[in-house]
Amino acid sequence: MEHKVVDHLFRHHYGKMVAILTRFFGLSYIETIEDAVQDTFIKAASQWRTKIPDNPEGWLNRVAKNRTIDILRSIQAEKNRNLSITTGASSLQIDELFLDHEVADSQLRMIFVACHPSLHPSEQIAFALKTISGFSIKEIAAALLTKEETIAKRLLRARKTISDKNIQFQYPSPETVQERMARVMEVIYLTFNEGFHSTNKEKLIKEDLCGEAIRLCQLLLKKEQFRSGSLYALFALLCFHMSRLESKVSSDNQIVNLQHQDRTKWYFPLIKMGNSAMLKATEYENTSVYHFEAAIASEHLNAKTFKDTNWKNISYWYEQLYMFKPNMFTLLNHATVCLQLSDFEKTHQLLKRIDVAELGQRTYLYYGCYAEYYMKIGEKDLAISFLDKALAGTTNRLERDFLMGKKEGLI
Repeated sequence: MEHKVVDHLFRHHYGKMVAILTRFFGLSYIETIEDAVQDTFIKAASQWRTKIPDNPEGWLNRVAKNRTIDILRSIQAEKNRNLSITTGASSLQIDELFLDHEVADSQLRMIFVACHPSLHPSEQIAFALKTISGFSIKEIAAALLTKEETIAKRLLRARKTISDKNIQFQYPSPETVQERMARVMEVIYLTFNEGFHSTNKEKLIKEDLCGEAIRLCQLLLKKEQFRSGSLYALFALLCFHMSRLESKVSSDNQIVNLQHQDRTKWYFPLIKMGNSAMLKATEYENTSVYHFEAAIASEHLNAKTFKDTNWKNISYWYEQLYMFKPNMFTLLNHATVCLQLSDFEKTHQLLKRIDVAELGQRTYLYYGCYAEYYMKIGEKDLAISFLDKALAGTTNRLERDFLMGKKEGLI
């Protein structure tokens, strides 16, 4: 039980704690601060075995602050300097930074530090996922379809650049806001995807990550200078996807595909929020991939039953999305839609255009689609062979069970 509480708090508070402590101690100590926060959660996992404190969040904040001070005092002692910030005005100041509005402000500052133009785009995303959302290096590698050692190097370079360039813990200038926002939105999008389609071997959905992505979106939307059509469209997309979370996995922990999901479990308040955000998105001139993806998600939600789905509209939106920004996953999703339209020739054409190498750890989805294609045209042996390829590349247990169920249905 205590591990579940610690895991939940880690996802919800790691980024907050790192941001607050960084705002107080400075970006030059970011690695030390991350270590201190990590140590705090390890300590919590150990000490909370017998009893969870009455105010777990307060306990974490206090221990993380003290741990950071201890580490920094040791560093300063080596330099023959004194670090005196545990009492008096400074102590009061750091405690005030844990107030809700200050927490939000600190996290927004951290988001923009992560997306500073001095950092390479690949470093920006890795640093943001690590610092803001508390992803492990393994999780970042999975989310970005990259090797773990590559992510470790990116994080090292990001921290070095922040130090060398003396990047400040502050908001970007008005003329650079929108450019930085593009990277910020990509980070939020990736965070949500890791939650919605988890690479975790056992769990398909990580609700905490999905919730964190939506929370970050809401934080940005509260500030008028950060609002845009793209940000509203992204928020709408996340709301639409989040509304279906409960129906994605059955009570016996099995994957339920879209066709068999219980649509009464879809959460209408989130759909309503998404619709409202889409209306706001149309008030701005800019267009983004989030507009198209939200339009596709909306088509699914508008259908009362799977049979009622307007696949022709969805096919159209995928064509528009690919023209706007070519992507192998867009081709793969479009191929899946064409299967629903029984347009097998177009399905095959789309699949042949896909560069499998660009799908990274999601190649099993490509093989799964090919298997579905061969099932539809009556090529059972080929369908089984492609299911085997999909199974070989699947790490998630729920998805393996789902694919095995399909295979057993053909044998």
